[in-house]
Amino acid sequence: MSLTCALALGLCAIGTIIVLIARFHLNALVVLFGVAIALMLSAGHSPVQAVASFQHGAGNALGSIGFLIAFGTMFGKLIAQSGAADTVALSVMKRCGARNLHWAMAAIGMVVGLPIFFDVGFVLLAPLAFIAAQESRRPVLMAILPLVASLSIAHAVMPPHPAIMLAIGIYHASLMKNIVLGLLIMLPTAALCGPVFARFVVRHIGPIATSPMEAEFLTRAAPAIRPPPGRSLLCILLPFLLIGCGQVMANLPGGRGVHMLGQALGETNISLILSLLATVMLLCRPAGMTARQIGQMLHDCLGPTGFVILLVGAGGGFGQAVIDSGVSQALTSAALGAHMSPLLLAFLSAAIVRLATGSATVATGTAANLIAPAISHLHGVSPELLVLATGAGSIAFGPVNDPVFWQLKEYLGLSLAQTFVVWSGTETLISVVVLSFTLLLSGIM
Repeated sequence: MSLTCALALGLCAIGTIIVLIARFHLNALVVLFGVAIALMLSAGHSPVQAVASFQHGAGNALGSIGFLIAFGTMFGKLIAQSGAADTVALSVMKRCGARNLHWAMAAIGMVVGLPIFFDVGFVLLAPLAFIAAQESRRPVLMAILPLVASLSIAHAVMPPHPAIMLAIGIYHASLMKNIVLGLLIMLPTAALCGPVFARFVVRHIGPIATSPMEAEFLTRAAPAIRPPPGRSLLCILLPFLLIGCGQVMANLPGGRGVHMLGQALGETNISLILSLLATVMLLCRPAGMTARQIGQMLHDCLGPTGFVILLVGAGGGFGQAVIDSGVSQALTSAALGAHMSPLLLAFLSAAIVRLATGSATVATGTAANLIAPAISHLHGVSPELLVLATGAGSIAFGPVNDPVFWQLKEYLGLSLAQTFVVWSGTETLISVVVLSFTLLLSGIM
């Protein structure tokens, strides 16, 4: 497929999605399916191939995040209903002050984001952000946007995230240097793109109604006895602690049993289920909740997640259609034909793959494999900076074929235009700021 044809198809598909949803208010699930099928047919594929492509992409997306959203919502509901989220939110507000909510959530996102995937961190911390915003009487975006920004930055530049570890291996970069450089870039970027940008967005984006997902966590009866802060914080952090311990155990020298246990704990869904059970025993039962009440609560809280999960799957299906139609390959090949700075080329290659596929992880791995063979001919280029430039490009745009775009839209109850500002704007700003710091470091090193 020629570059011109690929650009025309890709832009037409994205434009159609925006117009049908924003202008004609059609159901997003139907629009994503219809446009994905039309894109495949326009590229010369049969109807059977078009549907199979959509199903494959949707299945991959749902397989990786569907149960995570369900289990994470159940966990968040118990944390909220038991009063643990209130306890921690009030503790944070007491120490930081309501006016510093955005800075507190940015710090929480950075700490949690270091060892945890974006999807996991967002699903588990969203209830805390909703309740913290309610307790501080601040707009919900002042809590959510800094959290999202910090989680995304950690995913883009910090080991041990798999995409960055993959790029470090492909470029033969130094792990310790990348950790140091990543921290140098992450801290100022999180400040600029989180709390500072949040204040700007809140002033200009307009009012946001309470979404069904937000209402699910905020609709709760005050517990007769609020759990102590230490136990509340332990339960909130338990999934992250289990996953982190599992990753360490899986890589320690030892017997097969230790490795198996580490792999089990490091698997997100298993850690969530264990955390769910621990929360029942440590928080819900001491608060006087019966087994019937807990079971009913877990059943009812899944109602608002149904459409969210399906929409995430549809986003993955559309992303797969972009790949299978040939649009992705044509755009990636065009990036390699550009003559520019190696750092800019790494950034642009990853950004184009991100736009074409919607996946930051795929963008990082693909761009690194495309650029790595030329490193021997690029004298004086730091492989560590190439890792950072590639990571910066991998999160650019926050496109509509990224399932997180639709997940965030439904979690916050945003319009399509508001989602472009909150998610796509934040991701693009992070991408540009990280690239700017990387270019600055290249002039110093």
